[in-house]
Amino acid sequence: MGIVAKLERKHHITGGAILSRMLGAEGVTKAFGIIDGTYLALNVSLEGSGIDLIGPRHEACALHMAGAYARMTGGLGVAIASNGPGVANALSGVAVEQTEGNRVLLITSCRRQGIVYPDRGGAFQAFDQVGVIGKMSKWSCAVPSVDRLAELTRRALRVCFTGRPGVVHLDVPESVMNTKVEENPSWFRAPDQYRMLEALTPTTRQVGRALDMLASAKRPILHAGTGIMHAGAYAELKQVAELFHAPVSTSWGARAAMDERHELSIPMPYVDALKQARVESDCVLVLGSRLGETDFWGKAPYWAKPEEQQLIQVDLELEQLGNNRPVDLAVQADVKEFLRQLAAMARTRNTGATDARKKWVKGLNKACASRRKKLDKWLDKTDVPMHPAHVAHTCDQVFDDDAVMVVDGGNTSIWAHFFHQVRTPNTVLGTAKMGMLGAGIPQALAAKVARPDKQVVCVIGDGAMGFHPQEIETAVRCGLNVIYIVLCDKQWGMVKMTQQFALKPVKTLIKKSLSPEETTNTELNEIEFDQLARSMGAHGERVADSAGLRGAIERCMASGKPSVIHVDVDRVAHLWAPNLRTFKEMHQEPKG
Repeated sequence: MGIVAKLERKHHITGGAILSRMLGAEGVTKAFGIIDGTYLALNVSLEGSGIDLIGPRHEACALHMAGAYARMTGGLGVAIASNGPGVANALSGVAVEQTEGNRVLLITSCRRQGIVYPDRGGAFQAFDQVGVIGKMSKWSCAVPSVDRLAELTRRALRVCFTGRPGVVHLDVPESVMNTKVEENPSWFRAPDQYRMLEALTPTTRQVGRALDMLASAKRPILHAGTGIMHAGAYAELKQVAELFHAPVSTSWGARAAMDERHELSIPMPYVDALKQARVESDCVLVLGSRLGETDFWGKAPYWAKPEEQQLIQVDLELEQLGNNRPVDLAVQADVKEFLRQLAAMARTRNTGATDARKKWVKGLNKACASRRKKLDKWLDKTDVPMHPAHVAHTCDQVFDDDAVMVVDGGNTSIWAHFFHQVRTPNTVLGTAKMGMLGAGIPQALAAKVARPDKQVVCVIGDGAMGFHPQEIETAVRCGLNVIYIVLCDKQWGMVKMTQQFALKPVKTLIKKSLSPEETTNTELNEIEFDQLARSMGAHGERVADSAGLRGAIERCMASGKPSVIHVDVDRVAHLWAPNLRTFKEMHQEPKG
């Protein structure tokens, strides 16, 4: 072949390589999924675009890993799943990550063009993947042909970065993914050529009005939702709180929006102080929160009545403004940009710590301290098996201030939250909106991928750990040295407590726990999680005495391996998690 012919030769590329190159241009460096022949061209091209594929043992875990990675980094989490059973496995992850509002792009394969969309009838490993995921996600689309792959990928990425984060789905036929085609240079563009990179900004009038409302209020508070987490607006939240000397409450999903040692932080576990702040406040700035069920819908008697309390709501989603509660000022904007402008404007005025506000905040601090003192009495219990309060408390003593804590389980989650203090923003992971058991296992792995130089610990119940224990092998294989602390009481505790009060409330109050035959299907057999960990190449410990927990954690840290600590906890004490009445009230319609 002559030189001219060689120069004129067209370059060919697979559909999978088109996807990889476009993801690389978006700054994606990690993806999560299990390899499969239907997207072989995608798998083999990822490395060339600077993307590492991390493979869990279950597709649902790939979604949870992508969601946690997005939450930890502020970027895009990418998951892949293969047609049919792989996509079916991923569905629970789609539901959770969409509900939690995590920015995830799910790329799936489907069978070849011509036998799906519509299904010819009897196609192997095929179902209406877009039809199903479309009902569960932010956006879902099947790619009809390779010449539209780049266009629809751009659209998917645009949706990923527009409005409230969630799951965006692109379904690509194996024939599009793996076939080589002549490359079209117009397929490849910089992100700013197909989506907005700048944050959605408020108007000067909106910021000025919010400033006037907060400055004139006697007792203003800030309420932070997960919009703060996605925007990475931790410093801006703290600045505005200090400028107005306004206490900060958070949704459960935004628990780690602020260092809880700060005098203006009213942490979630101090529910009475939170209620006091929300009821007594005459002006609330709601930031990236829908004021959902776990916020008591923003209604009395857990918040002041609308006629007694002005409310400013800032959110990316227009439909959330004034949805669950009337607002006095609705602002569609990025919360970080709003807070930045509000802080700049507030510095030109005297907005801060009046004597009245100082006195009010000190009263709230006193209420928090009083509740902390009562909670800490549980730490005096040194019986064997150990009281569950010791676990998160010991973690706070051993792990660094910027360690990531992943919380998973029913009563285990409550004990962990009530005895853990957030000291660094964005260091808590869970599924606050879905309560998805088992999600914490892959979330911890993703946290380690996102922050390889930080400590990661997952405090999880034995029921939840039973959902995805195979991912311990993933941790070993991928060198992700996380520590799982499994609180083992051999029962579905939260469900058991509900049954006990429903079936025999008086006996439950007197005896504290019913016998196994008095409840239905609440008992579990033991899994020796330390032994299970060792069988997969991880380090294992077992402890039942609170005095030995610290040493067990330190040995795990010194092992240089992923680790699991099987903790035997007092199964009756574990049932009686703090503030059970509050959580029951949370799921009832507020009155007043």
